[in-house]
Amino acid sequence: PMHFTLQFFFVLLAGYVLGARRGAACVCVYLAVGLAGIPVFAAGGGPAYLIRPTFGFLIGFVAAAWITGKLCWKRPGGGVAWRLFSAFWGMMTYYLCGMVYFYVISNYVIHMPVSWKLVVINCFLITAAEDFILCVMAAVVARRLMPFALGQYR
Repeated sequence: PMHFTLQFFFVLLAGYVLGARRGAACVCVYLAVGLAGIPVFAAGGGPAYLIRPTFGFLIGFVAAAWITGKLCWKRPGGGVAWRLFSAFWGMMTYYLCGMVYFYVISNYVIHMPVSWKLVVINCFLITAAEDFILCVMAAVVARRLMPFALGQYR
């Protein structure tokens, strides 16, 4: 089962506040720290994490930050609805990366066969609602943080 954490919330905020390139780079640093052995992931850290079927979701964090930042910064003054739209597509990218990685690692690396049906149920349907709530929360919080990113704070 997937762990519920606030990691995805902060990934979205990285995309919102830092933009596509810097947000994705920030998440890459987080992955490097975790792969170096610092236990920052939900279940620890270290290079062995690469063969965990759920590592694809961590890779998906990079893509989610990039997509969210790219879309959000197309209209930096956009409202909460635009930021939610950006986060939604970031979330879809995150899930796509995670599910494909889960399927490939499970079936071809660790030889624990899983069907696409099982992947969709366990890796999407069970957790997508909670992650969508995180998208809403991040879009609302970003409303308060965007002036700092745009240099409009006092």
